[in-house]
Amino acid sequence: MTPLSMRGDNLRFQLLSLALLVLLAGSYNASAADTPRIATVDWTIAETLLALGVTPVGVAQTDAYREWVGAPPLPDEVVDIGLRAQPNRELLAQLAPDRILLSPMFSTLAPSLGRIAPTDTVALYTPGSDLWTRLKSATREIAAIADHEAEADTLLAWLDAHLALLRQTLDTQDVSDRPLLVVQFIDDRHVRVFGEHSLYNAVMQRLGLENAWRGTTNYWGFATVGLKALAQYENARLVIVKPMPVGVEQDLETSVLWQHVPAVRSDDVLTLPPVWSFGGAPSAMRFAEHLSQALIDASATPPTHETPDA
Repeated sequence: MTPLSMRGDNLRFQLLSLALLVLLAGSYNASAADTPRIATVDWTIAETLLALGVTPVGVAQTDAYREWVGAPPLPDEVVDIGLRAQPNRELLAQLAPDRILLSPMFSTLAPSLGRIAPTDTVALYTPGSDLWTRLKSATREIAAIADHEAEADTLLAWLDAHLALLRQTLDTQDVSDRPLLVVQFIDDRHVRVFGEHSLYNAVMQRLGLENAWRGTTNYWGFATVGLKALAQYENARLVIVKPMPVGVEQDLETSVLWQHVPAVRSDDVLTLPPVWSFGGAPSAMRFAEHLSQALIDASATPPTHETPDA
């Protein structure tokens, strides 16, 4: 076993130990009788409920949740209530939830869904507010509705400890301090690149990592750009967050634009499992862990740093 692989194993051991402490601390979960039956069309709310120990009775587009969010995993008994923007109201009525939770993106559904059950809107991404502050307050709002306030305190304490541990681990490892470009593919010619106001950027700041993207971003913290825009970042490491659209990986093998991205030419590309880019505390923890582990693993095989042909 190489020293670097031992470092990765040590990181996993530390995180597992921390997870065990959290599980022990959360052993006082509220009883099922105290927990309202909650349905939601929003995946950030769904992942937060699951992280709090609450299984929603219904979630919109469960297959897509499993592809884009991944974890916490949705139990099989969670009912797919249809499209996020157009849930199956008859099915919702049959489920008879005690509460329905929405995000502002789906707030137009509130009047009709409110006839089925009391409906609340919980905001995470709000203009002019600090994302990290809102992440914590939204977690506590959801926990209050679910009668799991103590679990929210545990979850957020774990998040802070998780990030602090990862930052300390990165600081003590031989991990490159080059800036990162974090992207998700739209097609073989366009990506979302994440910067200010994004969950990924907020996590990177807390890990002491530099974001190479200083351009403008939208409400959700990303900009849509062509691959050509990435070519100007000669010293940046590229981080791709899955899932990849069907066929894109094959198309990139013959893409001239892709081959001219400096990080691609120098074999300095990291690929992470799916992490919900618009998520809450669970997604923040997953992104931090996956990114940290990828950086540690990559340090075992430094890139070539070739520069593109003139």
